[in-house]
Amino acid sequence: MGKFAEYERYDAMGLAELVGTKKVSPTELFQEAADRIERLNPTVNAVVVRMDEQGRQTAAGELPQGPFTGVPFLIKDLLADYAGVPTSYGNRVLKNIPAAHDSELVRRFKNSGVVILGKTNTPEFGLTGVTEPEVFGPCRNPWNPAHTPGGSSGGSGAAVAAGMVPMASAGDGGGSIRIPASCCGLFGIKPSRGRNPAGPGHGRIWQDAVQEHVISRSVRDSAAMLDATHGGDVGAPYIVRPPERPFLDEVLQEPGSLKIAFSTRSPIGTPVHDDCVAAVEDVARLLEDLGHHMEEAEPDIDGMALAKSYIVMYFGEVGADIREMENVLGRKARPADVEPLTWTMALLGRSFSAAYFVEALRAWDRAARKMGGFFGRYDLYLTPTIAVPPPRIGDFKPGAAEAAAIKVVNTLRLGGLLKMSGIVDQMAEKSLSKMPFTQMANLCGLPAMSVPLYWNADNLPIGVHFAGPSGDEATLFRLAGQLERARPWFERRP
Repeated sequence: MGKFAEYERYDAMGLAELVGTKKVSPTELFQEAADRIERLNPTVNAVVVRMDEQGRQTAAGELPQGPFTGVPFLIKDLLADYAGVPTSYGNRVLKNIPAAHDSELVRRFKNSGVVILGKTNTPEFGLTGVTEPEVFGPCRNPWNPAHTPGGSSGGSGAAVAAGMVPMASAGDGGGSIRIPASCCGLFGIKPSRGRNPAGPGHGRIWQDAVQEHVISRSVRDSAAMLDATHGGDVGAPYIVRPPERPFLDEVLQEPGSLKIAFSTRSPIGTPVHDDCVAAVEDVARLLEDLGHHMEEAEPDIDGMALAKSYIVMYFGEVGADIREMENVLGRKARPADVEPLTWTMALLGRSFSAAYFVEALRAWDRAARKMGGFFGRYDLYLTPTIAVPPPRIGDFKPGAAEAAAIKVVNTLRLGGLLKMSGIVDQMAEKSLSKMPFTQMANLCGLPAMSVPLYWNADNLPIGVHFAGPSGDEATLFRLAGQLERARPWFERRP
């Protein structure tokens, strides 16, 4: 234990207040966080790049005066570029190539006053809802190391849940903020499409499915960080409507009586674990007690068709990632450069026509229109965050027969044959069966959050998921603040 033994009693804003009143110094907080990483990381494997030298220098220097001045912070090792430090994307060859400059969001994180001291574990290219990259090994859930912290921001979720830092950066292209928040007993909100900047190296990440933000223990930390980072940057594809007032102010506002639709049915028709159903039913009762009108209903959207369109985008983006990696490496990519399943996905991505890809994106637009109509009748939509309690490490790995088939496909470059075999339907169902609820918000550009209000009999956290209309993070933050006051979770720790 470092010099500041009360570190865990405070959220990020609380630590910043202590720095502001000179009750603790940024250097002391840095050392406490570094000591905790040293002690806890061998068990959870959340931090894959240590940046102690950069963090120590930042803490000792003149920090920006922001909402989080002096607060230790970790960034995800995907998209979040820090000049001079590799962004590995969970990949074995990219882990040695330093970033040329800060990404715009990292620059804004720095301007909020945080002290960045490391990068967190992520699956290769952020492709799965668990965090088990071959190059760094699996990240483990602090609530039970035999289980996953989720993905793709699993390292960030595990680091916050373990108490290394009070908040860490995360990105979400299909649930990758909300799934780890659910698995780790934390709060995570995916902002609306375009709310946070993606530049200068990116424009529309995963066809605008991806938004970056943070995973935190408290609602107010998430709101204050979004206040510090939101808004378009140079060359942004479009600018989302600015909030009427700071998101931090919304957290303390009562939401009024909301009309909330809820469902526990998987949108792709796959089973939902009893614990996840119980979590939603429990929270629906709590919401009724708080004065909200609850109605069991769901949008009229073909969930499996939307899932297939998501998987087609996924394959196409992996194929593009491999091409982009070739530009970075200055040579042709080889199967050994990536994990076997990643190479298979790239082959599939090259096998689909441009027309097929555009057809998939049009399915997103049709779903967004239907969700717009749905939110004309309801304020929010409540579901489980994921369909199972946190899965065990290894549950998502291909079996022996699948691994052998992948090897054959990769060796013979049989992407076209795979496409004709109906593999898209099979992969959509298999890959999303345990995590089918979160993608809709990404494809439709909606804000959505996972709130930690339920733990099962095994003391594993199970989040509940709320989606709202495009641009309306304010209602989500108001409700999250009310739920945090009604059923506090801050003291619940592994």
